[in-house]
Amino acid sequence: MPRECNDDLSQDAEALYEALNQLVRVHQFRDRDRICCYDVSVTQYYAVETLVKQGPLRLQALAEEMFLDKSTASRVVDTLERKGYVTRIDDPEDRRAVRVQVTEAGISLYERIRTDLIAEEKEMISGMTPEVRQGALTLLRQLTRATEVRCGLIDEPYSVRHPARG
Repeated sequence: MPRECNDDLSQDAEALYEALNQLVRVHQFRDRDRICCYDVSVTQYYAVETLVKQGPLRLQALAEEMFLDKSTASRVVDTLERKGYVTRIDDPEDRRAVRVQVTEAGISLYERIRTDLIAEEKEMISGMTPEVRQGALTLLRQLTRATEVRCGLIDEPYSVRHPARG
């Protein structure tokens, strides 16, 4: 690879790093400020969202999906259970085990928060052309796949572990 091209690639990689870090930081603060208005933390919301999308999960599986250790996931579930958003049910595959399942109140919470966040996203992208919006989605999906490959979550860049991610 010519040096000039390699320098451009390095500069673009550094700019991407900075842009992604800023985007994640802003989104996390936005999520924290918005989601906490519903009496749950961002992590608690993500747990409810995971259970809505995937159905009942064992605690270890929920922890893995959320990139948390089991003890942290257990505290998150305990709090959500006290608030009535999840419940523990018997695991049909292993009578000694339990699964965590979202309740109707949890589904309602998820739908309210998701609706509000999507309305904000819609407003944020309303001034962009359809081509820019689609290009951004393509880029984000490709970056997500590349990161999943790097983290060992999927084997190849074009296999899809989570169909909802596109």
